[in-house]
Amino acid sequence: MLPDALPPPDVCCLGLAKTFGSGPTATEALRPLDLTFAAGQTTALLGPSGCGKSTLLRLVAGLEAPSAGHVTIGGNSPAQVCARAGLAMAFQDASLLPWRTVRGNIALALTLARQPADPALVERLIALVGLDGFGDRRPAELSGGMRQRVAIARCLAAEPRLLLLDEPFGAVDELTRLRLNFDLPRLWEKRGTTTILVTHSVTEAVLLSDRVLVFSPRPASVVADIAVSLPRPRNRDVMATPAFRDLVDQASAALWAGSLAGPLAAE
Repeated sequence: MLPDALPPPDVCCLGLAKTFGSGPTATEALRPLDLTFAAGQTTALLGPSGCGKSTLLRLVAGLEAPSAGHVTIGGNSPAQVCARAGLAMAFQDASLLPWRTVRGNIALALTLARQPADPALVERLIALVGLDGFGDRRPAELSGGMRQRVAIARCLAAEPRLLLLDEPFGAVDELTRLRLNFDLPRLWEKRGTTTILVTHSVTEAVLLSDRVLVFSPRPASVVADIAVSLPRPRNRDVMATPAFRDLVDQASAALWAGSLAGPLAAE
């Protein structure tokens, strides 16, 4: 485990760009971006499907090599942070080990982070994501939404300093999604975790984040940077306020305006 004294990291992207392939068939996914994700904050990334949001997340995680520019996490490279188990990422695909139980998949995060076993923590996370009674089940015995909840619990188990979430609630039913939206942020907020979230839901982006970045269609560029200063913890009462609705309307308008200015407008 990283020492508790270490603060959450900021994430700096300098001239970060990504092109897949080369020559006339090359696909430009990201134009050069200069972005800083503030330490301890949750930033939501909004944009049309295929605009490059997930590519940006994978570049931050070190899963893709940039075509230009670089990423630093608290002054270190993604590879250095990963080597110290300082970040965790939940994908759209749960990617669970099929031979391990729910408990085993969550506990694996502690093993990989070279942390001691903590059965009590695993049980708390199982309860938090609404899977009481399913701890001994294997992934094949779970629905897609249940598998995704296991993947989220696995991400949180090792208490990463940087949490990357790529549409983490996409396979979850609406009621469970709302419950997770209310309950899970309290975990990473309490720890001061730096969190970057990709979502297609404008409401979810405002509910979970301190900042919403709205991207244009591919190749992605930032068309709006919206600060969210709503009080925490956030619940249904917050969602009913004029301030919340105003932020949702602002993000929706930016998303629409960005799509009209991008390549989709010509199709």
